[in-house]
Amino acid sequence: MKSAVIIGGGFGGLTTGALLAREGMDVTVIEKNQNIGGGLQSFRRDGIDFETGMHILGGFTEGDSVYRIFDYIGIMDRLQLKRSDADCMDQITYLADGITYRIPQGRDAFREALCRYFPAEEAGITAYVDACYMLADEVEIFNLRPTDSFFKVHSERFMQPADEFIADYVRDPRLRDLLAYMNPMYGGVRHQTPAYIHALINVLYINGQFHFIGRSQHMAEELARVIREHGGRVLTGDAVTAVEVQDKRATAVRTAHGGCFTADYVINTLHPQRLFSLLPEGTLPKAYVTRLNEAPLTYSAFILYIVFKPETFPYINHTCYLQDDYGLVWNHAEYDAGTWPRGMMYITPPTEDQGPWAQRMTVNCIMPWSQVERWADTRVGHRGDDYEAWKQVQAERIIDKMGQLYPGFRDKVKTYIAASPLTIRDYYGSPCGALYGYQKDAHDPARTMVMPVTKIPNLLLSGQCVNLHGICGVPLTAINTAEVIFGVNYIVNRINTCNES
Repeated sequence: MKSAVIIGGGFGGLTTGALLAREGMDVTVIEKNQNIGGGLQSFRRDGIDFETGMHILGGFTEGDSVYRIFDYIGIMDRLQLKRSDADCMDQITYLADGITYRIPQGRDAFREALCRYFPAEEAGITAYVDACYMLADEVEIFNLRPTDSFFKVHSERFMQPADEFIADYVRDPRLRDLLAYMNPMYGGVRHQTPAYIHALINVLYINGQFHFIGRSQHMAEELARVIREHGGRVLTGDAVTAVEVQDKRATAVRTAHGGCFTADYVINTLHPQRLFSLLPEGTLPKAYVTRLNEAPLTYSAFILYIVFKPETFPYINHTCYLQDDYGLVWNHAEYDAGTWPRGMMYITPPTEDQGPWAQRMTVNCIMPWSQVERWADTRVGHRGDDYEAWKQVQAERIIDKMGQLYPGFRDKVKTYIAASPLTIRDYYGSPCGALYGYQKDAHDPARTMVMPVTKIPNLLLSGQCVNLHGICGVPLTAINTAEVIFGVNYIVNRINTCNES
């Protein structure tokens, strides 16, 4: 029986650990925080639960890849999820003209709705939707298909910049902007984000969108349960301080509380920059370390968690996007103190006994790290009065913006809690509060490419900085990492065999 020590008890570490434990490995997961989960963590204020990261879920329709992965792991039937409205999974409102677009779930319904809004673009819309699905079909792991090559040749459009990909199919600038409304889900940047990233995220959510009921934390707890039930351990409140390496092999993992763990494999799910600080200098090639230390990161966010006064704001069973005007969707990372926030995403997460009124709202506004860099050397709870005053100004701007859409909004708010890019950095261990790891570049894909393997044969990588991010990308990456140990297609074939039976 092989053994593995996994550094990080976030979504990536727990999913990788559950897969390995499911296959008989002796797994130990080490998490520095008292709570496991990373982006799955929840917190409670005024008796109300809030998710810290995983607000919107795709891939959980029966038969989809994410559903099949977690069904195989053994937690799918224990997750508490609520599907968004079939006739409106997302609504996008532009304040400039007051138009709200309601986007339904399902490939055909998605296309037909866009054609009703832009009838002159019907041919282009049809071609665009078909192209998105064709790009998604090129990614074998996304479809849980066995692969026969590590170096697949993709179509010409696969690495085309996403904004140019959209423009090739539609002429109306309003429609071009609308088709990119999911940018906050993957950190879309003009002339840079590859088309395949845009296509994968869109297809994932078009096929079905869900929200956690109550607490996202319960998914982390279910993954930990699987690890423990298969003989593994999930340890919390103890940070890894060093990874010892001898003769080009990782030999031990040491922690702040004096722990020393040995295993056949050490799997890092922290950001690569964090891993480098744990290794002896010179362990990995200098060019590799320099590249990943200097590679661009995705943008961060300012998040407002709102508790409503009872029976004042209606529950909305879908995700909402708000934009000041067209033409801004690719420029979320540009901050202007006079106009921020120019766009936002907000949801009213469901509760177990959800009725017609919302208890809570989460508002997510993209914000670059530069706005909080002056407090970079501070820690949670000790950032100073100027930081708290700054944070309150940002929160009030968000409430004012919501008031433009919902008159009297401020009077419905009982209380709120704000989180900045600093909060994201400190709780997720993500440099500069980056939401999605490294920024993919259509013109230089090798710059941010991170594989599960390293030059140390038994030191592997997993988590959102490897391959893809998010609720779908992280489990797929966990499969890639596990298959380094078990062999190419082993886990994929096991999942497919299980689903067939």
